[in-house]
Amino acid sequence: MEFAILAESFNKMEATRKRLELTQILVELFEKTPHDVISKIVYLIQGKLRPDFEGIELGVAEKLAIRAISKSSGIPIKKIEDEYRKSGDLGHASSIILEQKTQTTFLVEDITVERVYETLFKIAKLGGSRSQDMKMKYISSLLNDATPLEASFILKILLGTLRLGIAENTVMDALAIAFSGTKENRKKLQHAYNVSSDLGKVAETIATKGLEGIEKFEIILFNPIRPMLADRVKSEEEAIEKMGNEFAAEYKLDGERVQLHIEGDKVALFSRSLENIESYYPDIIEKIPKNIQADNIILEAEAVAINENTGEFLPFQELMHRRRKYKIEKAVTEYPITVNFFDILYCNGKSCVELSYKERREALEKHVKEDEFAKYIPMSIVKNENEIEDFMENSINAGSEGLMLKMLDKPYQAGSRGSHWLKLKREYRNELGDSLDLVVIGGFFGKGRRTGNYGTLLLATYDEDEDTFPSICKVGTGFSDESLDQLYQILHPKVSIKKNPRIISEMEADVWFEPELVIEVVASEITLSPIHKAAKDVIRKDAGLALRFPKFTGKIRVEKAVEDASTNEELLTLYKGQKKVAHEKNLM
Repeated sequence: MEFAILAESFNKMEATRKRLELTQILVELFEKTPHDVISKIVYLIQGKLRPDFEGIELGVAEKLAIRAISKSSGIPIKKIEDEYRKSGDLGHASSIILEQKTQTTFLVEDITVERVYETLFKIAKLGGSRSQDMKMKYISSLLNDATPLEASFILKILLGTLRLGIAENTVMDALAIAFSGTKENRKKLQHAYNVSSDLGKVAETIATKGLEGIEKFEIILFNPIRPMLADRVKSEEEAIEKMGNEFAAEYKLDGERVQLHIEGDKVALFSRSLENIESYYPDIIEKIPKNIQADNIILEAEAVAINENTGEFLPFQELMHRRRKYKIEKAVTEYPITVNFFDILYCNGKSCVELSYKERREALEKHVKEDEFAKYIPMSIVKNENEIEDFMENSINAGSEGLMLKMLDKPYQAGSRGSHWLKLKREYRNELGDSLDLVVIGGFFGKGRRTGNYGTLLLATYDEDEDTFPSICKVGTGFSDESLDQLYQILHPKVSIKKNPRIISEMEADVWFEPELVIEVVASEITLSPIHKAAKDVIRKDAGLALRFPKFTGKIRVEKAVEDASTNEELLTLYKGQKKVAHEKNLM
């Protein structure tokens, strides 16, 4: 397939922020894509080469790319750097530079999607002392034969700066329309994606085998399952209203959610956002296999930092010391953990997700043996408010955040958020009723002691219906000097000259970020806002919802995907609950 077709589609996508238009462009692209190429197209649309859990990264620096452009065009590096500074986008700058190309290539090889993909894959696999020279050689070989538009998008993929505003839901909508004729079949694709976490494989299957192939998707060991998520409640009374007279309560630990795939001595670990995290937890890899009484198994657990002397759970931020490239052995020693199991998804070659919670808990306790390192998350069957309160008190005293409440007779719903699981946290009892996990979408330069950092951040919720990130507040309080430095290091590589099409904001930030980071915020209340766009027009025409006096809690939720952030629907529930509390107070 000619890469020019893909480049033209990318060009159209960059020119619009409307989801319907983006979906239609994708449908047209998929309809003209050969079936044996469609998985590659889907990965490239996402700016990647393989699903996230395989951990394949291109790792090409701007300086190397500039050298390759210079080698291919015959134009001095200084002139390329000047053009880059002017446009702010090296891909765009390269298209302008290559229009002025002074070198002639006599033998031009076709630029196809297959050739680009395979060359990028070779680049990603390179390592060692001569890898930089080889990378430049591969990049130059593509640029020599590419048109300026093709070169622009090849470089954007290489540098991780492809900004199409396309999310997984939009891709699945387009696949459903292109290969089944209706968007309504998106749910079937969603299920296949939830159990495989591989959108390229989903695309290839529906293109070659249709819906029948999609319906046969099964869990595969060492391919992570997208995790089930929980709704929120702010009181024991509300929990009983939603869950009935008898349900399970588990400690809600303040750690990192880990999905473990185990067969013999082979162990793979995946984070909540499906990142491979084995390097951060060598102690889990080493110790856990001896606790397993099964041929193969997929488990969910919470890795929690502990005080070795008292056994007390420590806050999530203590685990962040393990997220380092070097001296991990020292971090493992200095920040010990326990692995606290709470679910089983697969065992001895069979899926367990269709089983009820009660059956899965029994299977978990049958196939995992406890010791000082591996434990079950404490659980109790509760029947009334007093029992919930007592168990909540025990949870808080142990250093936990609160409780997870789970229906006894319900299956595991991969990739879904629903009322079968509920979160009840201690801070939910305040008037607002919640802390919120919000997406960082923009930044404002700091002043005074914050000079050189982003002093204030612009935050957003996640709109599940539109697959967008509408603004909800600016936050500038709650930051320590250490957290400001840490956030700058995380956010600076995510700076984007143009606002991502999925960001909905009337407020103009000093810089825009790709929506990739979630932080936790508390606030005094939720108010109507003429400026912010979260839940716009739902309560009142031309008004959204905003947070009053927001404050950063200190928690950077690196383990969360942005689609797992607080949603407009959750925000509306909190807003209405807050109004109900205020009304009841007025009646007293």
